[in-house]
Amino acid sequence: MLNPNVPAWFEIPTLDLDRAQRYYETILGTTLARERIGAAEFAMFPYAGQPNTTGALLRMDDCEPSVQGSTIYLSVADVRAVLERIAAQGSDVFVPCTELPGGMGWFAQFRDCEGNRVGLWSPA
Repeated sequence: MLNPNVPAWFEIPTLDLDRAQRYYETILGTTLARERIGAAEFAMFPYAGQPNTTGALLRMDDCEPSVQGSTIYLSVADVRAVLERIAAQGSDVFVPCTELPGGMGWFAQFRDCEGNRVGLWSPA
């Protein structure tokens, strides 16, 4: 049976983990924790325990950043505030802050410093 908290983990590929970690710490106003597991290097997003999902920036030889494929959405307190910090970092915004129907919150999409398409979501 599938756990209702899907996904349980995500990875955002990077070419330069130091650069990506600085970028995400700046735009999200948080600290990421470094970890190495075998050949993979991670900068882990904060984790608040079950049933919250978390993930990491990943540096590994066979992983490449891309705007193609799946889009990960990061849950933030205010999409607009993060978009302001993203603009200050010189990143492209693909989808501006957009209200979802039925009071489901707000979302946006941007290209990160590594070339990935990433989404943001906030309840208000």
